[in-house]
Formats: sequence, C-alpha cells, structure tokens
Amino acid sequence: MTLRDWLGATRPKTLSAGVAPVILGSGLGALALGEDGGLHWGVAAACLVGALLIQIGSNFANDAFDGLRGSDGPDRLGPQRAVASGRISPRAMLIATALVLLLALIPGLWLASIAGWPLLALGLVSLVCAVAYTGGPFPLAYHGLGDLFVLLFFGLFAALGSAWVQAPELASWPPEWWAFAIGLGLQATVIIAVNNQRDRSQDALNQKRTLAVRLGAHAHRWYISLLHLGAIAAFAAGLRLAEAAWWPLLIIAPIAIAHALWLWRRDGKALNPALGAAAGLELLSALLILVSLHA
Repeated sequence: MTLRDWLGATRPKTLSAGVAPVILGSGLGALALGEDGGLHWGVAAACLVGALLIQIGSNFANDAFDGLRGSDGPDRLGPQRAVASGRISPRAMLIATALVLLLALIPGLWLASIAGWPLLALGLVSLVCAVAYTGGPFPLAYHGLGDLFVLLFFGLFAALGSAWVQAPELASWPPEWWAFAIGLGLQATVIIAVNNQRDRSQDALNQKRTLAVRLGAHAHRWYISLLHLGAIAAFAAGLRLAEAAWWPLLIIAPIAIAHALWLWRRDGKALNPALGAAAGLELLSALLILVSLHA
C-alpha cells in the first residue's frame, strides 16, 4: 500500500469531470451579479474542494465495493483497481472513503451557511449517492441508475450549486444556467458510459446491470452518440438564451462528433483512452463557454 496506489485510486484522469461544472457554475454566478458582484474566490475554492472530495470518495467507495463483490477481477479490461488487486485492503479503502466524505462536510457546511439549508440537503444527498453508487442494499450502478447519478451530480448539482452560492440573492435561476448544467452533465455521463461499454461483458457476468449490459453493445453506442448530441444541443440553447457568441460550438461539436465516431470503431481495452478524452472535452467546454459569456 503506497502513496502511488492511493493516488491511482482517486482516478486522476477523470477528476476534471468534477472541476468543469464548478468552474462554469462559479463563473455563471459571478456574471449574473454584473458590476455589483464579482467572483468570490473563497466560495469557488470551497465548491471545488467539496466536489472533488465527493468524487474521490465515490471512487474510493466504488473501488472497495466492486472489489468486495468480485466485479474487478484479474480479467478487467481497464486499469486494475487497488482493492481487487490486493494493493489496498477493503477495510483501509472503506475507512478512507468515510474520511474523505467527512472532509467534504467542512466546505459543505460553510457553503450552506451562505446559501441556506437547501444546499446542505443537496450536499447530504450527494454524499449518500457517492456511497450508494456501488454500495448498500440497492447499488445504483448495479441497477442501471449510475448514469442518472452522474448526470445529476456532475451536471445539475455541481454546476447549479456552484452558481447558487456565488449569487444566493437571485430570486430565480436564469434558464441558460439549466441548459449549461444539463450539457455538462450529459458530457460527464459520456465518461461513465464509455467505461460501462468497455466493461459490459464482465459486468454482465457479475450481475452488474449497467445500461451497457441492458442495451447491448450496438444500442449503447447509439446512446453515447445521443449523449454527445444532447450536450451540443444544450450548450447551443444556453448560448442562445444568454445571447452569447456561438463560436464555442465550432470547437466543441467537431470534437464531440469525432469522439462518438471513434467509439463506434473500437471496443474493450481500446476504449481506455476515450475516458480521459471525454473528461478533457467536458473541461474544455466549460472553459470555452465561460470565455464566450465573458466576452
């Protein structure tokens, strides 16, 4: 059990999925206040730390519970997981999960003091779902609900929550906030969908009924393509509602379409590079949209 093992268990290549919605959400909240406001850097940092801790806690829990269930065996096509490979014990990983999620409460409680108890409730739901993704009596990922969790947490919760605490005095949230949050959530869902596409055969053997298992390889590829197209449409709607320049779509759309087409021609281990690429596209999209809105 080394530091390298723990760093690998955080799954660093996809952590940008937690960074992107906080960056865009914080920017949206600051821009909504116009000249009367400005970005509250401490609030943005707290949102970022909280989101990353919940994401890492969820990854640790996933590593532990999948390892205990035998879902990450030696024939795994993706990177070997720490618990399944024996590098970290299940007990140590579960303790780390609890510690990381408890740490997430620190920025969460401070942010709740700014935006009120609904934000605290949102954070607590996120903590529960982080564990329930693969743990508990009804693990979401084993019942085809993992994609919904990713869409909600990495889209609506993280993006809208970050915008909310930047501008808690707003009476209502602009419709473009919802559009951008949905777009980022759909892009984050692409990441887990690619992961499930790669692992569908082993998941089926381990009774992990992801959407990839339920739909089958061909239909699930269409599903991933639709996620990409849905994200493009959501971003287009958001830019139109915000009366912002459309140029980000000239960059986002070709990359998303190329990513979707690339997935149609590959399977198994060959899909591993597509995970980091999808996470990178989400972060790029958030940055481009924010620049367009600020111009």
